[in-house]
Amino acid sequence: MGPGLYSDIGRKARDLLYKDFHTDQKFTVTTYTSTGVAITATGTKKNDFLLGEIQSQLKNKNVTVDVKANSESNVLTTFTIDDLGTPGLKTIVGFVLPDQRSGKVELQYLHDYAGVTTSLGLTANPIINFSGVVGTNTLAVGADVSLDTASGNFTKYNAALSITNADLVASLNLYNQGDLLSASYYHLVNPLTNTAVGAELTHSFSSNDNTLTFGTQHLLDPLTTVKARVNNYGRASALIQHQWRPKSLVTLSAEVDTRAIEKSSKVGLSLLLKP
Repeated sequence: MGPGLYSDIGRKARDLLYKDFHTDQKFTVTTYTSTGVAITATGTKKNDFLLGEIQSQLKNKNVTVDVKANSESNVLTTFTIDDLGTPGLKTIVGFVLPDQRSGKVELQYLHDYAGVTTSLGLTANPIINFSGVVGTNTLAVGADVSLDTASGNFTKYNAALSITNADLVASLNLYNQGDLLSASYYHLVNPLTNTAVGAELTHSFSSNDNTLTFGTQHLLDPLTTVKARVNNYGRASALIQHQWRPKSLVTLSAEVDTRAIEKSSKVGLSLLLKP
C-alpha cells in the first residue's frame, strides 16, 4: 500500500505504451523439474542475428537462485533473499562470469511511506547507486542518483513525481542528468474490459525536441488483448495478444512509418509457453 520503488513511478503508462511491442521473432518455453527447478529457454531472431538464452531458477523458502547463460558465453548468477531479518527488506547479490568486476549487491526496502533501493559494485572503486521514494500510494516523490567513487562524480541524477487515484496515474520524470523531462499519464476507462488510454510527452532541453506518444488497450474477450500506439513522428504500432492456454501467450505485433508507407513495415512474433 506504500509508494513502491523508484522504478515503479510511471510504470503503468510505460507498460501500456511500450510493453510487448516487438519487431523481432521471440520464442520462450518454461518447464519444471521434479525438484521444483524452473528452466526457461529463450530464442530471439533480430534482423540476421539469432540470440539464445537459458535460465534456471530455484526457490527455497525466502531464497531464490537464478542462473542465466546466453549465446555470448556470459553467465549471470543472482541470489535474492526476501524479508532478510526485517519485513520488507530484500537483498540481491549478482555477478556475471567471466567479468570479475561485475559483482553487485543490492538492498531493497519497502515501507508504508517509503521505498528505498541502494546498490554497490563489488570492486575497489565501485559505483554506488541510491534511489528513494517517499509518500503514499496516492502521492509520491523520489530521486535516483549514482556516484562513481573513482572520479568522485555523479554519473546519474534523476527525480520523479507520481499522483495516483482510483483510475488515473500521472507522473513527471526528470532524467538523463536533467536533460530530459517526461510527463505521462494512464487512465483506466473500463475495468471490465481493461480498456485504458495513456500518453507520454518527452522534451529534450539540449536538442529542443519533443516526442508525444499516445496509446490504448482493450480486451476483445477475457483471453485476447489488443493494443495500439502512435507518436508525433508518424510511427504507428499495433499488437494482438492471445492467451491460448493458462500462462501461455502468443503475440503478433506490427509497426509502420506512416510518413514513408513505401518502406517495408516491421512485423514481430512472440510465443511464450508455460506448463
